[in-house]
Amino acid sequence: MIKRLHIRNYAIIELLDIDFAKGLTIITGETGAGKSILLGALGLIMGDRADTKSLYNQEEKCIIEGIFDLSAHDLREFFAENDLDYETEVVVRRELTPSGKSRAFVNDSPVTLKVLQDLSAELIDLHQQFDTLDIHNLSFQLRMIDALAGNKELLLQYRNLYREYSANQRRLSELLNRNEQSTKEMDFIQFQLEEFNKAELVAGEQETLEEELTRLSHAEDIKRTLGMAFDVLTENEQSIVGQMQSLSVALTTIGKYAPKLGEYSDRFASMIFELREMSNEFEKVADQTEYDPERIQEVQQRLDLIYRLLKKHTVASVDELLAIQGNLEQQLAGFADLGNEIGALRDKIKVQEEQLYRWADELSDRRQAVIPGYEQKVVDMLTQLAMPYAQLKIENRKLEQLSPTGLDEVQFLFAANRGSRLQQIKDVASGGEMSRLALVTKSLVASAIPLPTLIFDEIDSGISGDVALKMGNILRNLSNEHQVVTITHSPQVASKADRHYFVFKVDKPDRTVTNVRLLSDDDRVRAIAVMLSQSPPSESALVNARELLGL
Repeated sequence: MIKRLHIRNYAIIELLDIDFAKGLTIITGETGAGKSILLGALGLIMGDRADTKSLYNQEEKCIIEGIFDLSAHDLREFFAENDLDYETEVVVRRELTPSGKSRAFVNDSPVTLKVLQDLSAELIDLHQQFDTLDIHNLSFQLRMIDALAGNKELLLQYRNLYREYSANQRRLSELLNRNEQSTKEMDFIQFQLEEFNKAELVAGEQETLEEELTRLSHAEDIKRTLGMAFDVLTENEQSIVGQMQSLSVALTTIGKYAPKLGEYSDRFASMIFELREMSNEFEKVADQTEYDPERIQEVQQRLDLIYRLLKKHTVASVDELLAIQGNLEQQLAGFADLGNEIGALRDKIKVQEEQLYRWADELSDRRQAVIPGYEQKVVDMLTQLAMPYAQLKIENRKLEQLSPTGLDEVQFLFAANRGSRLQQIKDVASGGEMSRLALVTKSLVASAIPLPTLIFDEIDSGISGDVALKMGNILRNLSNEHQVVTITHSPQVASKADRHYFVFKVDKPDRTVTNVRLLSDDDRVRAIAVMLSQSPPSESALVNARELLGL
């Protein structure tokens, strides 16, 4: 419920604070005093568009702030979805600067107008005469029938499953579209894989083959050079190793006379050993090295294949080619799994659809069961409100396909006068008739549907006397379960208030401004007496006012 409305620098309001409470709050005042301006300000924090023409002072910003108590409504999910801090008391603020910039806040967190509109829809139901009302809306009409039928839990189950069902249908459509394209893609992938499979690539083989090709291409030079090195080191008469062995013997001999030379003798012997080992390796490699034109051709062909694949796939190594091969294998496996996934998803959708149809049929039966009684109650209450020939017919048309609410499309058809043809509410009801119809329909479902704060703007327009008194009683009963705020010109309706505000103008030296004050019991007697007669009121009007107030 709304606890407080703060208005600064809006229209002809300089600064205003109004406190609201539970029950029925009535707002009265002379025509043009600014009652509708209050609703205009409230509309700003409900997400309505604004312009700088609304500024009281064109050089200062306009601020509208509403404080709401959410303890009776669980809106945690809404706040979580919109990344807002949740508190049981929420402050909604709208600011409009002289430059025309508009900003909105929820608990000091900036929000878009869309978030503001969605939140206000959960907090306030604003009924203004001649507006496009929610009672026109087919989804709201169905919502009222579901509330009366007690469909909340069943409808929640249905909607949760319907969301999964719809998501699975979209997924199936995507898979089927992919499957249509998959044949060509599979052929291409298989062609590429066959090429890879024939190549039988091995990690690191490019470097190995390139090294082998280089060695084979220079085999004669390698063999000749290594053979010559072997001969020079150990084989010919003047071999390096032979000469070094002679020197070693000589060094050993003189070592007897110079002990320090023994170290050099050992190092020299080590060098001889290394050269002999090296000579043996040269011999082995020379023996193993042969010019093999056939092997050269094989290696060259293998490298040509690798180079061609590298160029084709624009990569630089065999390892990258192997990664591409692995990816192609995964894609091909994915195509193979696609058919299985489509089959499994079709089976799941079928099971979900069967369950949805069962629940939809149950929802339909429960809706149909409450419609006749609801129609009659609406007609009976409208008769009490001076609409004796009013008719309400609720059509429940079956849909061909499942919808988020089942298989029903509910539509309210209305006729206000004798002999009139039943038509959609938006096409037939006048402003006054619409006001009474909205009040009746909402009051009948008030205990069943979590309606937010209800605000009615001149819902009693065009009625008076006993009818107005009955409308006041309806509003009073409605306020037992919901916060109700009503702007009225009817003394009968005003007399039912728990709290009565009076809107009036104050003339300042430079301009006129709107102000609001809470009326005491004595003030209420006078205000209602004026509404009954004139200002100042007659004594009989004062007596009548006290009677209406039960004083």
